[in-house]
Amino acid sequence: MSATKTTPDTLRAIAEEALAKRTPAAAGANTDAHRLLHWAELEGSAAQQRALKHALLRAHFTEGENPGAREVLLACAAQVGLDAERAAEVVDSDEYADAVRERERLYLDAGIHSVPAVIINDRHLIAGGQPPEVFEQALRQIAAEA
Repeated sequence: MSATKTTPDTLRAIAEEALAKRTPAAAGANTDAHRLLHWAELEGSAAQQRALKHALLRAHFTEGENPGAREVLLACAAQVGLDAERAAEVVDSDEYADAVRERERLYLDAGIHSVPAVIINDRHLIAGGQPPEVFEQALRQIAAEA
């Protein structure tokens, strides 16, 4: 059996095709997902909120599902051990909408308009996907200013 060499151009093409297939599923607001994550933070544990976030990302990026769809939200909540009945109450209401909007305003006011975004010491923002060198340079500069 002969091995096939995968070139960077091939990997890039595969990634672009995968992203194109996933993008329509993500169309629309993620407000319900954010409200459910907020609820998990308040009424569950930090570990459950983190697990819920990972489950929603997996549903979107691996399974191609819409992470804002009610059935996906409830399945992910149950999967990580959160109360499914209470999760349905949150999703089917406007509960935590004000808190989510307030948090969104906070991040927008801080200059965050893309993800990922990393805030260091509540003052320094590194926006978008950056190579390790950018983080190293930023951390060295911040340390020098301290």
